[in-house]
Amino acid sequence: MSAGFERNAVDQPPPADTRMECGICWYIYDPDRGDADGGVAPGTAFADLPEHWACPCCDAPRERFLRSI
Repeated sequence: MSAGFERNAVDQPPPADTRMECGICWYIYDPDRGDADGGVAPGTAFADLPEHWACPCCDAPRERFLRSI
């Protein structure tokens, strides 16, 4: 038996409208706004961001982002 937290849908990307928050500087990526400075159009889901995309504030990689509450 596991006494730790259970993880659900670990390998599935978040829903397209999910806002994601940088775990380093707390920047929030909002798919409705995109990232104009990074060349990401509004309506781009976090899962569809280019592989090279990083946090525009602190340059953290995508792997450091968490679902925003």
